[in-house]
Amino acid sequence: MSIVFVLIPLSLVLVGFAVWAFFWAVGAGQFDELDSPAWEILTDDDSKPPQPPAGGSAPP
Repeated sequence: MSIVFVLIPLSLVLVGFAVWAFFWAVGAGQFDELDSPAWEILTDDDSKPPQPPAGGSAPP
């Protein structure tokens, strides 16, 4: 029965830490723009690949 006097305060401390971590993450912007980074990889890259130097042979 005496373990209850340890487990209840310990659980309250852990819940308090979890609530603090959640509000910290929301304040830090961790949950902003959840969809954009996932779709960003699918956008086309319009830049052209580098051209080989003119008048030389192809690199080995």
